[in-house]
Amino acid sequence: MRHNYLDNTPINKAKEEYGKYLSSVSYTGKTEKIPSCESSGRILAGAVYASICSPHYNASAMDGIAVRAKDTYGASESNPVILGSEQYTVVDTGDPIPDGFDSVIMVEDVTEIGEGKVSILSACHPWQNIRQVGEDICMGDMIAPSYTKITPSLCGAFLAGGVLEVEVIKRPVVGIIPTGDEIVSPKENPEKGEIIEFNSAIFSSMLHEWGAETEIYDIVKDKKELLSSAVEKGVSRCDILLVLAGSSAGRDDYTSTVLSSLGQVLFHGIAVKPGKPAVLGAVGKVPVVGLPGYPVSAIVIMNEIVKDLVDMWYGREGDDAPKIKAVLGKRVVSSLKYQEYVRVTLGKVGDTLAAIPLGRGAGVITSFTKADGILAVPQNSEGFEAGEEVEISLLKDLSQINSSLIVTGSHDPLIDELSDMLKRKDPSFSLTSSHVGSMGAVTALKNGQAHLGCIHLLDTETGEYNESYVRKYFPDGGVKLVKGVGRVQGLMVKKGNPLGIESFADIVKGRYVNRQAGSGTRILCDYLIGKNGMNKVDIDGYRNEEFTHTAVAALISAGNADCGLGIYSAAKMYDLDFIEICIEEYDVLIDEKAYGTPQVQKFIEALKSEEFKERLSDMGGYKIG
Repeated sequence: MRHNYLDNTPINKAKEEYGKYLSSVSYTGKTEKIPSCESSGRILAGAVYASICSPHYNASAMDGIAVRAKDTYGASESNPVILGSEQYTVVDTGDPIPDGFDSVIMVEDVTEIGEGKVSILSACHPWQNIRQVGEDICMGDMIAPSYTKITPSLCGAFLAGGVLEVEVIKRPVVGIIPTGDEIVSPKENPEKGEIIEFNSAIFSSMLHEWGAETEIYDIVKDKKELLSSAVEKGVSRCDILLVLAGSSAGRDDYTSTVLSSLGQVLFHGIAVKPGKPAVLGAVGKVPVVGLPGYPVSAIVIMNEIVKDLVDMWYGREGDDAPKIKAVLGKRVVSSLKYQEYVRVTLGKVGDTLAAIPLGRGAGVITSFTKADGILAVPQNSEGFEAGEEVEISLLKDLSQINSSLIVTGSHDPLIDELSDMLKRKDPSFSLTSSHVGSMGAVTALKNGQAHLGCIHLLDTETGEYNESYVRKYFPDGGVKLVKGVGRVQGLMVKKGNPLGIESFADIVKGRYVNRQAGSGTRILCDYLIGKNGMNKVDIDGYRNEEFTHTAVAALISAGNADCGLGIYSAAKMYDLDFIEICIEEYDVLIDEKAYGTPQVQKFIEALKSEEFKERLSDMGGYKIG
């Protein structure tokens, strides 16, 4: 008897063409809103932004006493400072810092000497042992971009940022139809010719691990009209449908025939062993897969085809190796007392997979949500040196990491917007960013630790931005400078400008909050100090440094400072008044070897796009030439 079934399509071709077909009929994930506390393991349908700061008040980071730092100046072992009861108040970890106090001394560093007085042996500085407003998350920060898988730590970050509900992609419902005259439900004593139906239990468990829900239907006998009715019912209720057995060429194998009558068969027969007699088709927007009856064959198709359907629904890549070797980007110093787990971001720059350690503070949950992997530092080890090869336990897919675009340099929320745009256009796109300042970007590119860096470096002698620094630090080339945006810089002050600050010279009227050394904003600050004939020691808060514009805005909004230099979009986000000082050039410095890669070209394309211009217009404070 001659059979005209069964192609022998290469597996990669079948997967690629099946995916293209499903995209053409708009097979995609549906969305729903759920409580953030129940969202771990789900996939975000859109970007999530913090609605409050975390912490949202100035909180004690230690058990001890809250004091005024100035009351402790001069304390030493040979000259203890005695504080009266009106000069301190007892606080526990997490307690709000009472008004008027700006530092906490740990309880073990305090000696009670009676009559409500205490003795201290060392001075403290302002905001010591205090978690300031926005230390972890600032209101308006993007906590996660679209299509991110929500981890337990990210679930906590949403709640910390005041996001009580998130929109996620609904779990796909996968229908499973067992077929066959000889197939029976599980029982203790099957008769001769009865085969226990256990495939649906295997596949249902696999699907649950992949993030799908399942509906297992009653066993369908080998009659074409019964199978046709079952498939019609299944595609009306489910997002994916699996037909177990009936995919081969026997006289009672009707899967391909039924699919052809109800929808479309794309492939019948895949060039894999075991697993050849699989059927790939669709009824409307619902993919339907006919699995071979033998469990080992069916498992191959489940892993190679059906998992792709679930991943495609979620817009995600598949799993990969759990560990990888990487070169450490900067030194990691560790105590000898513990085995320490350091969160790292990973990115391939040239032929090198670089691992960059993230913040290690116990309260900084975002360092975990941004991590690509974990570096374990063994007990009795002092750590690892920069350039040393280390083993990383992966938290994310290796292919995503290898194709990730590593962006460093000056902080600006527009980088998050670009990341979200690129992720929405291509869910496999990954962008990893770190805020190390403009000079940090120069260093990273010189050391081969980033693909591109965002800079706004003012030449204080000529007044030009960025180009003189490129000439100075890259005299032999190796980088390209791509024009970015004009960015409005100025002073952020409380709504209503209570101190009447009108120019940069007026920052001496209140408490200033600065940016970190090496940042472009810090260079501008120092330039303006010199231009106005000011002295750094006269500026209250000059050494109070933050790493982002939103962190500066958050502290001013919370009352921890009265003014700070930053960008207009951050001031707008926090409803602060803004005194414009200049429009600076915020440009992109790109490793020449990476310039032609698809990731970098996609980034540049997004940077020049109309959608990006619209997002910048909504944010305010930017000018695109």
